[in-house]
Amino acid sequence: MRRLFILPLILGAVLLGPLVVGAQSTDLTAQERAALERQLAQLEKDMVKTQATIDTLSSQGQSLQRDIAILDGEIKKAKLQVQTTEVEIRALSAGIVVHGRTINSLSDKLVREKDSLAQIIRKTDAIDEYTLVEAVLSTQDLSDFFADLDSFASIKAAMRESFEELRDTRQQTEKEKTGLEGARTNQQILKSALLLNQQKVQAKEAEKKKLLAETKGQESQYRQLKSAQEQTAAQIRAKLFPLRDTSGIQFGQAVDYAKTASKITGVRAALILAILSQESDLGKNVGQCLITSLETGDGKGKNTGTPFPGTMKAPRDTVPFARLMKAAGRDWANTPISCPLPGGYGGAMGPTQFIPSTWEMFEGKIKSALGVAAADPWNALHAITATGLYLADVGAAGGSYIAEHTAAARYYAGGNWATSGQGYGNSVMSKAAAFQKDIDFLNAN
Repeated sequence: MRRLFILPLILGAVLLGPLVVGAQSTDLTAQERAALERQLAQLEKDMVKTQATIDTLSSQGQSLQRDIAILDGEIKKAKLQVQTTEVEIRALSAGIVVHGRTINSLSDKLVREKDSLAQIIRKTDAIDEYTLVEAVLSTQDLSDFFADLDSFASIKAAMRESFEELRDTRQQTEKEKTGLEGARTNQQILKSALLLNQQKVQAKEAEKKKLLAETKGQESQYRQLKSAQEQTAAQIRAKLFPLRDTSGIQFGQAVDYAKTASKITGVRAALILAILSQESDLGKNVGQCLITSLETGDGKGKNTGTPFPGTMKAPRDTVPFARLMKAAGRDWANTPISCPLPGGYGGAMGPTQFIPSTWEMFEGKIKSALGVAAADPWNALHAITATGLYLADVGAAGGSYIAEHTAAARYYAGGNWATSGQGYGNSVMSKAAAFQKDIDFLNAN
């Protein structure tokens, strides 16, 4: 005959309090993290001082001594950036260890809670099979029987608590796993930054060595070298900068626009140009369609007349498209937009390829920042400013390598940035480094 006196013992086991996960390792890591944060803060102060020195030297008249001093400052700044990145990698590595320990502890807790819950369910099934007739005919005192039933009711309540605890632990485990994946992604990004900063140090040191070798300390030779550099700067400014759906603009003009956008948004000009360059090199199915119906969003090939159903999503994009074109003084029926891709809509506008509903989100900021009556997606300055605003919204204004890399990945892949956007982010950051080199050269000449 089954008896119920085991229930209180099971109940006591079920109602044990939650475990404290990783307390000792967390305290140790907190101390290490505090030390790393102090080190980072000092490095950042040193970089600010170094940049102030570079800015002061840049404002002085041109001379060999001044340019060598600037190079020395830039070498020091690049080395500080290397040190900063190394410290950030160590901090992330410590965080990865903590996340790993926490996940292991939570996983063990999850297993124990599943086992406890399974045991409760088995005992519940056994009690549910215990009939009133069996209770009456058994030798167990009825008062004890009903006391056990009270315990059974408590176990029912404990089951609900256990379910909630199990759910919370699972959610916490998933959160820790997401944190771990994010930390590992950031570590990979920082390793790329470390490599770029190390290359920057080598390049600056090589530049200084070359300057000293070519001038041999003579101001007259230095002036000849500066003349050649100024010609190179003119060539850089004059080269064509590609933009979607336009004939392109001169690189010097693109830099000026990007600097304007940078002042407005806080996003580095080189990063804005890198995004534009990356976008200009992606695909050829851009600006080759026209809208034929604002009601349906259907369109046709600009040159072929081939019908393209669903060229632009209606009314989400067709309504703002018509309004934007009217404000910009354009005929919507004769303004090229991107054709639809398989499984999706087209309708992207201008050199930076914003769809109308997205452009509309930044329209007011563009008009306010530039002091214009209408924000035109085909105006290069307006489009470049929109890119800067978008990048600022996804975190690029932070200025750190991780912030810029993540913003570029989000610009391309949205919520899937941590997986689908990494290759795009790597390419953008590589382009940004090259553009920064050209911008620095132009600023110096």
